Amino acid sequence: MCWLRNLAAEFGCNRTTVSNVLKRHGFTLRMEPLTAEQIDEAVALYRQGLSLARVGKQLGVTARTVQLRLRERGVVMRDARAGNEARCQLVR
Repeated sequence: MCWLRNLAAEFGCNRTTVSNVLKRHGFTLRMEPLTAEQIDEAVALYRQGLSLARVGKQLGVTARTVQLRLRERGVVMRDARAGNEARCQLVR
């Protein structure tokens, strides 16, 4: 974590010290991995048509994390451009 090193340099201490202080004050430095149940939910939401970003937002993770977990489950990714073109054609 680059920002952790920056804080350590700014305060003249080790990054481990900064990490320990942040944890003591309730900061979470890394997001917890998705549980099997959350991945099941992500699969269902994506198959219902939600974007990777929207699924990620609901689960509190990035779109990239959702994409990686879905691919691990064998889910075929939609072509985002095709989805946008289809929506544009519906609007016209």
